[in-house]
Amino acid sequence: MTTHTTAFSLDQEMLQRIEEKFQEKMALAESRKQELFGVFEEALTAEETWALKYLYAYMPVNDLADYDGALFLSHVRRTLAIRKQVPWGERVPDHLFLHFVLPYRVNTENIEDSRGILYNELAERTAGLSMADAILETNYWCHEKATYVGSDLRTISPLTMIRTARGRCGEESTLAVAALRSIGIPARQVYTPRWAHCDDNHAWVEAWADGQWYYIGACEPEARLNQGWFTPPARRAMLINTRIYADYPGPEDITLADEWFTEINLLENYAPTQTIRVTVKDEAGVPVEGAEVRFELYNMAELYPIATLPTDERGEASFKTGFGDLVIRAVKDGRWGETKISVRDSERFELTLDCSVQPEGTADFDMVPPPEREGEAADAVTEEKQQRHNARIEEGTRIRTAFEETFLGGDDAARLAKAAGLPAERVEAVLGKARGNGREIAAFLEERSGEFGEWPLRLLESLNDKDLADTFRPALDDHLTGALTRRGDWDEELFVRYILCPRVLFEMIVPYRKFFQEAFTPEETAAYQADPAQLARRLEQGFGLWEDLPNLLGKGNPVGTYRLGKGDPLSLGILFVAASRSLGIPARLHPSEQKPQYWQDGGWKDAPFTLYASAEETGSAGWGMLRLLRDEAAGSDAPAASYSENFTFARLENGVYKTLVYPFGQTDVYDVPFEVEPGAYRLTTGIRLKDGTVRVRLSYFTVSEGDTTEVPLTFREAAEEVPVLGTLDGGGEVTRFDGTFAALGGLIGSMGAITAWIEPEREPTKHLLRELGELAESFDKLALPIVLIIGDREWTASFDPAAYPNLPAQTAFVRDSSYASLPDLISSSAANEAGYPHLFVLDSQNQIRYTASGYKIGTGKEALQILSAVTKQG
Repeated sequence: MTTHTTAFSLDQEMLQRIEEKFQEKMALAESRKQELFGVFEEALTAEETWALKYLYAYMPVNDLADYDGALFLSHVRRTLAIRKQVPWGERVPDHLFLHFVLPYRVNTENIEDSRGILYNELAERTAGLSMADAILETNYWCHEKATYVGSDLRTISPLTMIRTARGRCGEESTLAVAALRSIGIPARQVYTPRWAHCDDNHAWVEAWADGQWYYIGACEPEARLNQGWFTPPARRAMLINTRIYADYPGPEDITLADEWFTEINLLENYAPTQTIRVTVKDEAGVPVEGAEVRFELYNMAELYPIATLPTDERGEASFKTGFGDLVIRAVKDGRWGETKISVRDSERFELTLDCSVQPEGTADFDMVPPPEREGEAADAVTEEKQQRHNARIEEGTRIRTAFEETFLGGDDAARLAKAAGLPAERVEAVLGKARGNGREIAAFLEERSGEFGEWPLRLLESLNDKDLADTFRPALDDHLTGALTRRGDWDEELFVRYILCPRVLFEMIVPYRKFFQEAFTPEETAAYQADPAQLARRLEQGFGLWEDLPNLLGKGNPVGTYRLGKGDPLSLGILFVAASRSLGIPARLHPSEQKPQYWQDGGWKDAPFTLYASAEETGSAGWGMLRLLRDEAAGSDAPAASYSENFTFARLENGVYKTLVYPFGQTDVYDVPFEVEPGAYRLTTGIRLKDGTVRVRLSYFTVSEGDTTEVPLTFREAAEEVPVLGTLDGGGEVTRFDGTFAALGGLIGSMGAITAWIEPEREPTKHLLRELGELAESFDKLALPIVLIIGDREWTASFDPAAYPNLPAQTAFVRDSSYASLPDLISSSAANEAGYPHLFVLDSQNQIRYTASGYKIGTGKEALQILSAVTKQG
């Protein structure tokens, strides 16, 4: 007979599992025992005790290193109190509360004691609502606080998101999940790791109300649940999942049950699915247990594993996915087998681990995404409800815009610059990036510029844009004063980039200079400065390798990693770089390999960590050079090379290709050879067609130590017909920015043009505007009109064309009160459901030669190519 405790209905088996994992974490974090576990000496209820033990049991090593027990106890007590206060608290089952309300972490954000703050914002405005309506209301609140903008891979916290009023989708959904959990509503962040039909990914939110999970677009409210601009793309996904930091029993389909987390597959809630089964055998035909099976799709010019699963004792791994193409690669002990499959063709596939040397030459194949599908018809929203929703959207935008108007601006920067004796333009730039944190940054400049001149500003300029929004004076003071004592020892550029700058990778910036300067004796410091390799050996001595959550690798802050003495290899590398810079030693992570290096004798040297790929693994401790060659045979028809957009290269390590990290969109790839480690490499190129299919080419080569390997960068031919889809009626009347009226045809002209009906507040339109800005130089060469058409509601809700200064010179924004001039062909179901933006490429006769609707990364580039082609034809 199963017995239960009053704490969360946990049976004895679950209690024992939590206790065992809790004891393991206590042993793991012995060096921080009091800071982390001293809270158990307080008077705790049974619920508080088991809630804390549950969190610690599955807590990632980064959090054991970076935070103290007082933070977690405060979180637990606030969450348990909220459960008793919200009207639906008793209706949320214990297992949902444990897994989807109690957790403090959503993604890779910095952890703050924010639950009570968010609850105080939302409790009153949701108290009288049903759970479903409370979800909608919370999303309206999120919309008031933040909107979408693309940014780097570091995930800011919910409070930083509110402070800056914008963030990428992973940050919007982190805020929304945290907000919903703060009022006791189960919520989870949902991801498609990579789209199959275009080059990007997306995150949104699922929330539970009275027995059912619903989805919403975070910070992008709709008039009802289970609606969002991403609904049509989600029907073409190959995986939609979420990660739970627990031994989660379901009932959802479990993709991976790891020791420290569970991944569940939610794809069947959005798209047609099929479960495929892969059997892995050795060359003798014997099933292989424990092989790693990688299910890869083409995205951002690489074969990206959307899921990696182990084979069972029968040599099998199963995966529920969509009806598109995948590359399946099985690996064990450096041997592998690989095949490209179409899910629609079969449910069973077999791989043999018969390769240990990569192939030669090239391999061409197509990757086809799942087809577009229509969704089930939903009940129409009443006109009254839709108007009420529209008013809420306008109201939310006004609230957010009013908050943004409180940020420091040009006049504030000018006054500060004059008082501090600093260049006004540079001061304005850092204050603008700081957004809601601008006063903190301004105070730092005011306090420190008198003593240190321009150096406080130079420290700020060395940071990533996002750092300026969540780095405060204690950290800035630590890094400024801790670095400037060494500024005369090195060349100024070397000093600024690799000593003064505290940013290493995507970890949270914390004060660490003084800490490391006091951690070593003067004699040790002198020895490390003379030979930084000794510092690497010191840091690695006794360091415990621990890798639990894949998305948190390389996110540990250096002080926490040092105190705990445990972490993943990349966090150890960050620790080495931070400690080195603190001691006045120039250090970095290699730009592509992300391995720790120090500057000595006029060059970069690898820190001798055994946790990183070593000479024994690569066959050499040196480097080689890779020079990419233009494909002269392709001439002007070859696409412009752009890293991660249409090509990448990857090195073979233990049977798996590891994509090298270079700036997204890097185009100067022929000018200077790439410094890479010796080894076997694969160059991946791809051209994506309008339907999402990719023409893929894999080219294999080897780089040797001390040699320069030359590799042609070639693409497959991918010419598509440019049909006539219809004719745009240019007789519709629109309103210019100055209030005067004009015929749409007069703005378009007679040489060819792009027109697009847009919603500036929505993420799909923001992607399009960003792409048009990135391609401004190419569009300017064509010198053809780009007419962007906005409805009255979207225009008046705070839209300002001046906010988009980088668009092509021929761009004009106009208003069309009810989008009445939108071509009739958009009324067809697929385009209509896809939503805005609706973009058209017109030839010289106003014939429509290309159209794209809704969310599709790459629309701007496709439109440019089509417009160039029809202009030449004309």
